[in-house]
Amino acid sequence: MAFWVVVHPRSRRPGVGGLQGDALRVAVREPPVEGRANEAVRRALADALGVRRDAVDVDPAARSRRKRVRVTGDADALERALRGLAAGG
Repeated sequence: MAFWVVVHPRSRRPGVGGLQGDALRVAVREPPVEGRANEAVRRALADALGVRRDAVDVDPAARSRRKRVRVTGDADALERALRGLAAGG
């Protein structure tokens, strides 16, 4: 399953939830330096979706805050989890 996220690096309150346009909001504490924020996004999404970290793939070429993410796993379970996260929780 693939979807868009908007990353908020250096956030005081990290977390996953809510929408910004058509993208899921992901706030992380790490700065956008040397891939640290992307790795934090992988960890945060894996925890929020209940999958292993290696099941989450953030497009490595994406340099902006808007990124395409691909998650492998049970499609129905991922869809339910994403709906809950998009609703803000």
